[in-house]
Amino acid sequence: MKLTLPQLEQHLAKASWILKGVVDAADFKVYIFPLLFFKRLSDVYDDEYKKALEESSGDTSYAELPEFHRFVIPEGCHWKDVRATTKNVGAKLLFAFREIEKANPDHLFGIFGDAQWTNKEKLPDSLLIELIEHFSEYKLANGTVDLDMLGQAYEYLIKKFADLTNKKAGEFYTPRSVVHLMGQIIDPHEGESVYDPACGTGGMLLQSVEILRAQGKDARTLKIYGQEKNLTTSSIARMNMFLHDVQDFHIERGDTLRNPAYYDGDQLATFDCVIANPPFSLKKWGDDLWINDPFGRNFAGVPPTGSGDLAWVQHMIKSMSYPRGRIAVVLPHGALFRKGKEGQIRKKIIESDVLEAVIGLGPNIFYGATLAACILVFRANKPDSKEGKVLFIDASDQVKVGRAQNYLEKDHADKIYSWYSGFKNVKNHAKVASLKDIAANGWSLNIPLYVEKTDDSILPSVKKTTVDFKRSLEDVWQSEEKLKKILKDFSLLTE
Repeated sequence: MKLTLPQLEQHLAKASWILKGVVDAADFKVYIFPLLFFKRLSDVYDDEYKKALEESSGDTSYAELPEFHRFVIPEGCHWKDVRATTKNVGAKLLFAFREIEKANPDHLFGIFGDAQWTNKEKLPDSLLIELIEHFSEYKLANGTVDLDMLGQAYEYLIKKFADLTNKKAGEFYTPRSVVHLMGQIIDPHEGESVYDPACGTGGMLLQSVEILRAQGKDARTLKIYGQEKNLTTSSIARMNMFLHDVQDFHIERGDTLRNPAYYDGDQLATFDCVIANPPFSLKKWGDDLWINDPFGRNFAGVPPTGSGDLAWVQHMIKSMSYPRGRIAVVLPHGALFRKGKEGQIRKKIIESDVLEAVIGLGPNIFYGATLAACILVFRANKPDSKEGKVLFIDASDQVKVGRAQNYLEKDHADKIYSWYSGFKNVKNHAKVASLKDIAANGWSLNIPLYVEKTDDSILPSVKKTTVDFKRSLEDVWQSEEKLKKILKDFSLLTE
């Protein structure tokens, strides 16, 4: 009997309840995800073993041959071996994890993370036994749970942990509707490469796979690449790929801005689709190294120490292939208008005419970020009709307002995509501006300078006053950021 999605989601939610009170909610993922993945590996192995056993008329040696299994599970390291353990359960679990990683170095090395399974003060044998018995309730093999359903349940768990740890959730979870919109924008095709330099749990990379699958195309032809600084999160991304049956992927752990993982000779590797939701206004991101960046990622300048937003943008532009390359990146609105070094960098990027669109999203739709964010879209080789032009979209009203958080729903995302793909003026929502227009605005990309929320009855003098006010507001925002920095320097303001 197959599991339903609600059953599986409830089952996974109960696992986190077992840990509640003993483990901090922010650390649930460190324990739940490896156990889920371990159970899945063991159940799939059992199915493969059973099939090979039937084919060989009961030859156990034949059924254990590695060629019949996607992953090797060494003797004594199966789920059932851990389940049979009643003393020092954490040590047994850790042993199984490390031996499985060693037996599958090309795919599973380090995938189970570095959780403190042997810490009996936090994880006594009784708690681990309860947790393992809970996961033993259902079989997670292909015959019991559909692959798509397992992937959906996994995403549910990621979102659930994001809800529980709202403050830091943006580090590893982007709302699915935003991911869907960005996937539509970059429009991946069969045989292309997709890269996320701040991949988190891999949701944006998986969206490219899902788009092709939904179109009935061969998603196996995609080449998936990601890099993630956080060890646990990068491990979850790899598990996520396996649980979605993605074959050709590479997820590397590391600091992308300091040590990019993918390069070709002395140049950065380039990709057809580059997509990311990097950390907003990252501080101490590596500007000291960028002064002499060996990959030339400082082509427009070195961003300030206090904000790495345009460092991510320059890295992504250098990682975009020519002529097919395109980029979609989420940034805070401040990156559109901040002056100083960032203003100079923004000017050079705009002058290179690779910026295609600026999309302003509604407020409070990202976890841990109440302010509105935006999506910048770049294209290595813009069509003739778009040369020297940038589309500005104000989608601030495309949200469903909630008590604690707002939501960008599918119909909102579809409406925004229709404005983007139309690339034309839409009253109160979209404006095609020339590079000359942007230069006249001091190379600011602040959306209200281009998309006016007015009706035809407003006098031209009032419109001019409104534009002047918006420009002054930029200066206010700029001053506010400087004041915050000063207060933080004197420990008068915390994060």
